[in-house]
Amino acid sequence: MKELTIKAQIDSIPVITEFVEEQLEPLNFSQKAMIQLSVAIDEIFSNIAKFAYGSKEGMATVRVETEADPTTAVITFIDSGTPFDPLQKADPDVTLDAEEREIGGLGIFLVKKSMDEITYEYKDGHNILRIRKKHAG
Repeated sequence: MKELTIKAQIDSIPVITEFVEEQLEPLNFSQKAMIQLSVAIDEIFSNIAKFAYGSKEGMATVRVETEADPTTAVITFIDSGTPFDPLQKADPDVTLDAEEREIGGLGIFLVKKSMDEITYEYKDGHNILRIRKKHAG
């Protein structure tokens, strides 16, 4: 398990993405899986950066773990901001035209659809969002 604790700001996303890619490189994930993970990192961390701490600065931790049989990446995002479970938000109605849809929610919807599992818990003053992606090489 490797962890990176970093400022919860949009500018941190490229650093986080590179950190995760370095941890997963030896596992030879498919390009598609890596792109899906990058999109998930961008979406989840941008929500933390924009909403977790309001107008204050805060920190967030990104933890990368792997599991064997089947090879799986487990990425955990931890912040101590305002409690928020993005999984409770109703999925957008993607059958509607973009102009007819409510604003928001599409990013986390895409994350839910592209990951094998996504879980949330609020524990000891921390939001803990975990995504799992199985090797699809």
